[in-house]
Amino acid sequence: MLSKKTKYGLKALTYLASKPKNEPVQIAEIAEHENISQKFLETILLSLRKTGFLGSKKGKGGGYYLIKDPSDIKMTSVIRILEGPIAMIPCVSLNFYEKCDDCPDENKCSVHKLMIQVRDSALKVYGQTTLSDLIG
Repeated sequence: MLSKKTKYGLKALTYLASKPKNEPVQIAEIAEHENISQKFLETILLSLRKTGFLGSKKGKGGGYYLIKDPSDIKMTSVIRILEGPIAMIPCVSLNFYEKCDDCPDENKCSVHKLMIQVRDSALKVYGQTTLSDLIG
């Protein structure tokens, strides 16, 4: 299930992408338009700024803005930053692999095989979708 952090992050990014390039948007405007708690949104936008998706400008006329073009922002990157691993279980994760304690042989595990298919399907959708695709 998608966390509220990721859902709100996607909504905020989509809102920023719909604005003129490099035009700072105040957190209060995004929060009001997308019906998100301003305090929660601040933490989300800060993590997106730290990872290079957003820039910010302080003071009067300040706010957040996209650094990258929306067509260059793939959903795989956004999901991994906001949600963490795309895989549903750690033994199939490409970036956060961990062996399952209760599984003696991954190659014979039916859950492992299913979750690889789920992971690959999700990666295909996220990898083929950019922020510009969500703008509508």
